[in-house]
Amino acid sequence: MPAPRFDVTIAGELNLDLILYGLPEELPLERELLADQMMLTLGASSAIVAHNLATLGSRVGFISCIGDDQMGRDALSRLDAGGVDVSCMKRSSTVQTGMSVILQRKKRRTILTYPGTIFSLTPAHLDLDYLCASRHFHLSSYYLQRGLRAGVPELFRKLKAAGLTISLDSNDDPDDQWDGSIREVLPYVDVFLPNEREAKCIAGTDDIERAIETLSWSVPLVVVKRGAAGATARRGKETHHCPAIRLDVVDAVGAGDSFDAGFLHEFVRGSSLAECLKAGNLAGALSTTRPGGTEAFRDREHRERFMREHAGQTHVGR
Repeated sequence: MPAPRFDVTIAGELNLDLILYGLPEELPLERELLADQMMLTLGASSAIVAHNLATLGSRVGFISCIGDDQMGRDALSRLDAGGVDVSCMKRSSTVQTGMSVILQRKKRRTILTYPGTIFSLTPAHLDLDYLCASRHFHLSSYYLQRGLRAGVPELFRKLKAAGLTISLDSNDDPDDQWDGSIREVLPYVDVFLPNEREAKCIAGTDDIERAIETLSWSVPLVVVKRGAAGATARRGKETHHCPAIRLDVVDAVGAGDSFDAGFLHEFVRGSSLAECLKAGNLAGALSTTRPGGTEAFRDREHRERFMREHAGQTHVGR
């Protein structure tokens, strides 16, 4: 049997991020506030995972919907330059490409998103043969995929029937309702990749250990991203923890998505859970060394040097 065309296929959102740095901690109304730096970069959790997976060496196919506008063309160009196959991209002539504006302060950030075509992607846009020509399928931003979400259980059933493994990163719920429909999806998922807050919200508990245990009843492998505390994985009755790499953080935007990319790059190759966790932490740490979620990965020399210098700084324990 011939090898699949892709290692990972992804369906999801594609847009640019405008990041403003150096804003005051408080943002009073009716004032003109000054940023001291800005970055326009590839955004969207789904696109960041796809881009960074491809730069790590995975073969990635991506389906999204963008507007027939300059922002869509710029986002598509950046994804294509990262080595992602974008031959199944869909375009809308009536809706603009989405965009996120990230207001970055020293201790916190605010993310403002115009959804645009993010909400336009529906099951009708998906080429199932294209998605199935892969070892693995990944979905990010479950709660943001409003046009796609109702069709996710059926999509996952078809992908599983075709022999693919599936990973899911819920990301944040903009409505902060944490719709229980995700429970219909989790039984089809092989790897669930929430951050700590998302895991607790979905599990309905303020205790992270209880949240991980609850989620592990539905998913064979739960991997929770915990920022400076590293990452914790639960598989069956076994819990594994991998501490974060210590370094000066330039920008944490996209670090969780980059973790997903590093983890999945090893997962689809059959690497051990310890190696997957190390790779996830390494990719997440690399992301924080440059503004935005993909800039550190676009610079090949910087990326490869960082990987060499920090590859031995992670240890996984039970």
